[in-house]
Amino acid sequence: MARPIVAIVGRPNVGKSTLFNRVIGWRKAIVDPQAGLTRDRLYGVADWRGREFTVVDTAGLDLDSARDSSRAAIEAQTKVAIDQADVIVLLLDVRQGLTPIDRDIGQMLRRSRRRVIVAANKADSPNERHLAHEVLELGFDEPALISAQHGLGVGELLDRVLEDLPPPEEYAAADGKADRLAIMGRPNVGKSSLLNALLGDERALVSPTPGTTRDPVDTEMTFDGVPVVLIDTAGIRRKSSSRDRLERYSLLRGIHAMERADAVLLVIDAAAGVLAQDQHVAGYALEAGKGLVIVVNKIDLVEPAARTPAHWRKALASDFKFAAFAPVVPLSAKTSEGIGALLPVALEVVGQRRIKMPPNELNRVLREAFLEHPPPSFKGRRLKLTYATQAGGRAQGAPSQDEAPTVVMFVNDTGLLHFSYRRYLEKKVRDRFGLVGNPLKLVLRSEEGRRPRARGAK
Repeated sequence: MARPIVAIVGRPNVGKSTLFNRVIGWRKAIVDPQAGLTRDRLYGVADWRGREFTVVDTAGLDLDSARDSSRAAIEAQTKVAIDQADVIVLLLDVRQGLTPIDRDIGQMLRRSRRRVIVAANKADSPNERHLAHEVLELGFDEPALISAQHGLGVGELLDRVLEDLPPPEEYAAADGKADRLAIMGRPNVGKSSLLNALLGDERALVSPTPGTTRDPVDTEMTFDGVPVVLIDTAGIRRKSSSRDRLERYSLLRGIHAMERADAVLLVIDAAAGVLAQDQHVAGYALEAGKGLVIVVNKIDLVEPAARTPAHWRKALASDFKFAAFAPVVPLSAKTSEGIGALLPVALEVVGQRRIKMPPNELNRVLREAFLEHPPPSFKGRRLKLTYATQAGGRAQGAPSQDEAPTVVMFVNDTGLLHFSYRRYLEKKVRDRFGLVGNPLKLVLRSEEGRRPRARGAK
C-alpha cells in the first residue's frame, strides 16, 4: 500500500526513536541513553484518526563531527529520508535549548523545500516549556511541545502532521497482501548491500564494520506489480559474542522480523563458505515454517567457474541437507551479477505457500507411496492411512501464505510414523506438488477423530 512518508529528523539523543515508537505504537526501535544508536532508517506504519502513513526514524545528525566514512554514510542515510519525506518532524531537546547543530539542521531542512514541523521534546514541566520560544529562530512555525516518553502533546503533533500530508487520493492502495522477505545472515555478509542492490538506492547503511544494522528495517517496494516488503535484519552472531545488551536485543528483533516474514533470504559469504551460524539461521527459518532461499553473495571474489547455481547447489548439498528443497541464488550485491534472479525466485517461494493440494490427488499420491514402499512395522503393527487433507488457512480452508504448507493425515496410530518414513512421504508430496523452498508439515491425527459419533452417544 502506498502511503505518505513522515521523517523524524534531529541531532543524536533528542528522543527520535522514543517518538517513533510512541507514534507507531510498539517498541520497534531500540531506545537507550547511548547517543547515536539508530544507524539505519527505520520504517513503521502509523494510523492516526483513520489515516495511515509511513514513519521514518533516522540516525542522529551531528554536522559538526568529524567526517569519517561511517558518519558520512549515516548523514547520507538521513538525507535520503529527507528527500523521500512528504512531511519532516524536526525534533529538538527543549531542556538543552537551541544548539548550533540544531541551527545547521534547520538550514538544511529549509533548503529541502519540504513541509517541516518543529517538535520540542522533553517538555515535561512548565519550567522547561519557556525554552521552546528559541526554536522560532529557525524560521519555522510555532513548535509543538511534547514529551515523547510520556505521550504528552503527541496527539496534537500528529494532528498537525495530518494537516500537512498530501490528500489521500494521491495514494492509491495497491491490491493484495505484500510478500514479506526477511534478509538474514551473519554480520558483514552483505545483507544491507543486497537490500540496496534490490532497491537501487542507499536505503540501508553499508559499512565495512560488521553489525552496522542493529534493528530490522522494513522497506516497501513493488516488483512486476507485486507489493513486496524487504526486512533487513541484524547479523546472527555466536552466543558467546552477543553479550552486549543492545546486540542481544537486536538479535531478538531479527528473530521477530523473521517470524513476520513469509520467506527468509539467507545470505552467506561465497569467500568464507558455510559456518555453523548459517545452518542455525536456516534451521530457525524452517522450524518457524518460513520459506527459504539461500543467497550466495560476493561471488565476485571467487573464480568464474564457481559462480553458477549448479556449482553452489552441489557445494552446499551436504551443509544444507536438511533444506535440500531450498533454491540457491549466487550473486554479487557489489557488481549486481545475478541480482536479477533473486526476486523472481523469492516470490515463487512465497507463491508456493498458496498452492492447493486437491484431496483426491493428495490421497492418491500418499496411497501410491504406501504401496510402493510400505511403512516399517513396530511390534507387529504397521502405520495405515485412512485419509489425508491439506490444512486450510484463514480463508475458509484456502491455503495461506502466512502458514507453511501442511498436510493432515488420519492414521490408525500416530506413534507408528518413523522419522525416515516421514521424510519419504514428504518427498513424494513434493515430487507431485512442488512446494519449492518451503518446509512441509505432516500432522498426524488418530482416525478416531474422523469417525462420526454414533447417534445418542455421549
